[in-house]
Amino acid sequence: MSGILIDIQDVGRIYRDAGGNPLYALKNIRLGINRGEFISIVGPSGCGKTTLLRLIAGLDRPQSGRIIIEGDEITGPSHERGYVFQQPALFPWATVFDNAAAGLKARGVYSDQKDRVKEYIAMTGLEGFEKNYPHEISGGMAQRVAIIRALINEPKVLLLDEPLGALDAFKRIELQSLLLDIWKKTGATMVMVTHDVDEAIALSGRIVIMTPRPGEISEVIGVDLEDGERDRNNDAFIALRKKILEVLHLVISRPQPEYAI
Repeated sequence: MSGILIDIQDVGRIYRDAGGNPLYALKNIRLGINRGEFISIVGPSGCGKTTLLRLIAGLDRPQSGRIIIEGDEITGPSHERGYVFQQPALFPWATVFDNAAAGLKARGVYSDQKDRVKEYIAMTGLEGFEKNYPHEISGGMAQRVAIIRALINEPKVLLLDEPLGALDAFKRIELQSLLLDIWKKTGATMVMVTHDVDEAIALSGRIVIMTPRPGEISEVIGVDLEDGERDRNNDAFIALRKKILEVLHLVISRPQPEYAI
């Protein structure tokens, strides 16, 4: 890990309801995301976690502040920022292989780089399912395809919007291990939104805790655990979980500003 890849500078985002009244989603967000780190964003529902991820992706624009990646301001989407949604949203008419290769085809580089599709399919344990269609595979397998599709263009950052939220507990833990494996093998920078504190601890180097609307960063907690300590029954893991839950409880229970919306 070396240096800041993404610099979020005093970012604010305000929406308007049907009556034109302001809805404050994010306020004064300042965060540096290091190259090659795995960072998780947690907080109560509606605190702007997904909004922040969309701003980094370039799918939305802030009203105030800037988001800089390697010296350039983010002004729109780019293949250099991969995005994995909670639902896989695969093309139903395309096979696993063709869904995984979609990004390469869109950029016109498929013929030169199609071997990389096979590499990612092998890495994610999908060998033998290349010719299957989305309706013929499980939800967990579909999410693996979505992860490949986001990674295939070798983005500078992979943005994960609760990608495991719809899976059962066993599949979720299995996919968590896969994400950690991919992170270690590729060295990709990963930013994940999650409601699951255990998931954040198991995967992240740092955890960003956000306040209820308007979303601000309450605290950034480092996960200083060795691989063996990331077991959910480990004393260090349990102590860190307790600390994060206490911070979340304080954040959620404090009086919030009122806005006419």
